[in-house]
Amino acid sequence: MTLHLLAVAASLRKASLNRRLLAQAAAAATRQGATVEIAEFAEFDMPLFNADAQQASGFPPGAVRFQERLGRADGLLLASPEYNYSLPGTLKNAIDWLSRMRPVPLRGKSAFLLAASGGPIGGIRGLWQLRIPLEGLGVFVHPDMYTLPLGADAFAEDGTLREPKAAERLETLLRGYLTAATRLAGKAG
Repeated sequence: MTLHLLAVAASLRKASLNRRLLAQAAAAATRQGATVEIAEFAEFDMPLFNADAQQASGFPPGAVRFQERLGRADGLLLASPEYNYSLPGTLKNAIDWLSRMRPVPLRGKSAFLLAASGGPIGGIRGLWQLRIPLEGLGVFVHPDMYTLPLGADAFAEDGTLREPKAAERLETLLRGYLTAATRLAGKAG
């Protein structure tokens, strides 16, 4: 059986470096035998989490769409920008809504985290912060994470990674994730 991944770049910007990186990760995962469904983060638009609103009106449509897409996936490719040394508030808000659903749609999933940034750090500080709520909700977050510093110069015109070593590192880290995720999902042959 094939591993099915939901791929999301947690950025609303059309020209996001993280969207470009996610496209490369999705292509690499597909080459390695996974099926990858790419979702636009804007599909999961939802208001700020408010328990009173949830009690009065239930879950917003964006949260329900995210839950449904997660339900069809074995794992996640999640590319996230780093905002102020942490994860984007929009992503944290989505995680907060999902955490209220029963069963929690993230529990038992696996995730491979990626980040691209225009700076020299590559978004790693945000990924460390993102691990906390995901692991707290029962996600197996792969120990290796992929970061791409100086992302504005990292992509060729065709969207591929300009540096062969950067592309090779992405392939290698994804191979490790896919092996673990396949076992976790009970799909190893």
